[in-house]
Amino acid sequence: MNRRRCAAAAITLVCALGLLTVPVQAMAAPLPDVPPTAPGASAPLSPAYPLPPSSPLPLSASDQKLEKVREQIETLYRKAGAATDAYNLAQEQTKKQSGEIVKLAKAIVDGQARIAELKDRAGAQAREQYRNGGLPPGAQLVLSDDPQLFLDGINKVRQSQQANKTVLAELNRTQEDLETYTQDASSHWQKLETNRVKQAKAKKKINAQIAAAEKLESQLEKKERARLRQLEREAASRAQSAWLATRPQPAQGIENVGGGATPAGSAAVAFATAQIGKPYVWGATGPGSYDCSGLTSKAWAAAGRPIPRTSQEQWRLLPRIDIQDMRPGDLIIYHADASHVGMYVGDGSIVHSPRPGRNVTLAGAGSMKILGVVRPDK
Repeated sequence: MNRRRCAAAAITLVCALGLLTVPVQAMAAPLPDVPPTAPGASAPLSPAYPLPPSSPLPLSASDQKLEKVREQIETLYRKAGAATDAYNLAQEQTKKQSGEIVKLAKAIVDGQARIAELKDRAGAQAREQYRNGGLPPGAQLVLSDDPQLFLDGINKVRQSQQANKTVLAELNRTQEDLETYTQDASSHWQKLETNRVKQAKAKKKINAQIAAAEKLESQLEKKERARLRQLEREAASRAQSAWLATRPQPAQGIENVGGGATPAGSAAVAFATAQIGKPYVWGATGPGSYDCSGLTSKAWAAAGRPIPRTSQEQWRLLPRIDIQDMRPGDLIIYHADASHVGMYVGDGSIVHSPRPGRNVTLAGAGSMKILGVVRPDK
């Protein structure tokens, strides 16, 4: 009996030690849904990013199925994001073309009025010459025997001729300008119609992609949707962990929210973080909802530095900097097509408006594939 008890105790101890050495798959904690502490407060404005295990356990069959669904949904939302950028750009161009057409229409009206005025002046001069036998008053004085009156007459003739030439030259110039304005207005109108067509196509594509993503998610059971959200967090945490492990050290060595930012950068960060919790709506620029570039463009406008409306234009037109020189307020552009943007706030974090069905939130700066960094106030 004693031997049996000793053997049982030994087996129990071995099993317990074995359990302690088995790797357990870490589950990423949910990101906070409530607004964190605002800049300037004592608590840091940075979400916790639990790091997944370096070698996660193989996914179960059900998780493998959900992972494929997650990837499909992510792809659909990314395509919707790219289409949203195209829509926003077309909308901006439409506004610009509309403004130009309004200016040209006013110029055309003013030109037409000026032409009418010049024609009246030219007609008055012609009628005056007719009443005087086809000669202006100065020419009649030329016929006088008085030398002084003759000289005065010569001057008046010259002045009259010069006035006629001036009126005719201005009339021709105004007519040419009017023709140019008309051609420009036609060109701007064609561009306006082209951009309207682009908007319509982009809008149709956005709605189709979002509807497809929502349909995929709606077909899942409640538990599956919860697990899908968990898989999203785990994927983001793994990407953030890998980025932090390979990220170059900041040149300035400053990693606190607001630290190292310019006054304008701090103002932009303060505006963007104040929007946390507001929903993503494509094409929105506030105040109640935002898309990704709507948030960053409004934040920098609030800081007194207007920037391009779309993430692709922000990437194309704003000064680029090395990622190790990044400071709060800078914009991180994501994906190869520059279809997403977030604002760096320090501590390896961004504030961004993720996608339909999500709210403005904090996330890991490396949780998505980084294309590059731009600085609005460089």
